Amino acid sequence: MENGLWELLGSKGLLKKHEFIRVLVQCLYSLGFKKSASCLEHESNILYKSVDFGLLEKQVLSGNWDSCVAVLDRIFDSSSDDTRNTALYLVLKQCLVEYLKQGDVSLALNVLRKQAPLLGMGKDKIHRLACDIVYSKEMESGEADSFLVQDLRKNLLVELEKLIPLPIVIGERRLEHLVESAVLHQIDTCLYHNSWDAVSLYKDHCCGRDQIPSETVQILMAHKNEVWFVQFSNSGKYLATASSDYTAMIWKVLDDNKVELKHTLESHQNPVSFVSWSPDDTKLLTCGNAEVLKLWDVETGVLRHTFGNNNTGFTVSSCAWFPDSARLVCGSSDPERGIVMWDTDGNEIKAWRGTRIPKVVDLAVTPDGESMITVFSDKEIRILHLETKVERVISEEQPITSLSVSGDGKFFIVNLSSQEIHLWDLAGDWKQPLKFSGHRQSKYVIRSCFGGLNSSFIASGSEDSQVYLWNLKNAKPLEVLSGHSMTVNCVSWNPRNPRMLASASDDQTIRIWGPGKPNNPENWLDNQKMQ
Repeated sequence: MENGLWELLGSKGLLKKHEFIRVLVQCLYSLGFKKSASCLEHESNILYKSVDFGLLEKQVLSGNWDSCVAVLDRIFDSSSDDTRNTALYLVLKQCLVEYLKQGDVSLALNVLRKQAPLLGMGKDKIHRLACDIVYSKEMESGEADSFLVQDLRKNLLVELEKLIPLPIVIGERRLEHLVESAVLHQIDTCLYHNSWDAVSLYKDHCCGRDQIPSETVQILMAHKNEVWFVQFSNSGKYLATASSDYTAMIWKVLDDNKVELKHTLESHQNPVSFVSWSPDDTKLLTCGNAEVLKLWDVETGVLRHTFGNNNTGFTVSSCAWFPDSARLVCGSSDPERGIVMWDTDGNEIKAWRGTRIPKVVDLAVTPDGESMITVFSDKEIRILHLETKVERVISEEQPITSLSVSGDGKFFIVNLSSQEIHLWDLAGDWKQPLKFSGHRQSKYVIRSCFGGLNSSFIASGSEDSQVYLWNLKNAKPLEVLSGHSMTVNCVSWNPRNPRMLASASDDQTIRIWGPGKPNNPENWLDNQKMQ
């Protein structure tokens, strides 16, 4: 090569100029700029397609199979190479298909009998090749025409290109892959990234606080006592809250992300400690504290059913839905009552009771409905696959107060009274959890949740009246949100709006959090210190 094409590019001297130009030429061709690509090839004297591949392409498209095999032999210098044998297999298959399409059976048989063994193909492989041809889609299309033959040959070239080693060919859309990998790396190291928007190539990617909910945009004050629970619906169009004032409330999320009261649900005789949305968002479950479970119609606010009653002693500690929105499961704080699966009419479908079912602290069903995760007697987590009945047990050293599952069902988090949040994988590949700390929890039930783009964040309440946010890549808080005046009991991230968060507090309010102001230098320095 001439004109310094062997020189290196980039500030670190890591890029070979001739490779860089060749990748550029390939990119221009793939984008449809054939004249520009050809001009660059001519000016640089660097071809996108190597001489060997160019020759192979010519032989394949013209159907010169003997010459094609000769080129492949030169490209693959080891006759025992599995990749070479695969390439030859594809060429022979194409050759035989064309002969058979033309009705030249004797020539096809001659190739099978004489040529295949010479190319290192044993009887088993010859038999498989014949079967592949007989039952192939190519043989179903009737007689061959020139357009069909050319299409088949082009498809063969695509398959061969995947097998031929570097640098004879380069990977498809190589420049796009390199640029995308660089962008993904920048996104992966950006702790604030929280958007589906395309990323600009004009500058290095770096997000700020304006990508995550970090400023109070609305305060809801309809409850008359402590607010213990808050949860967005699966569609993100509703919000439900539960309070020690014996009520639960359904709120409507408007198009401008403002929240307005839709229904006040009044029927419980005790504080309401928990709510759960059906997957289709048409029904809402409310759990009374040491009391019964109630089912409500979301659209009308009408009570549809009460599960159990105070006379029977079935007190619900937590509940969860199955994906069909027709079945639900409830855990009781009474060990004798265990766990019960009901339909929405109150008919018992299945129950787990007995000495192996102690007090249920919290439970959840994975989004696919295949597994049930239960927290028993403060420190034990059991993951039960409902079909295979296979159970995995995780033991924590400190009492667990709550449980939350990620939107994709691959992970779950538990809040511990030791002021830690532990992240576990559902598959059981991890021996130890990821740990997050910084919030305050020692006396009360504090609940956390996943949220943001691809569930990349964790949010949690805290006994110091603040809301804590973490990126899953960092054990220390990314943001600490101030505004509440008493313990923050629960948080919920809108599953359809990654920049909307709700928090419930003993100060009788629910705060709605939206995007913050872009980071200024002081914010940035503070965050660097935390990390």
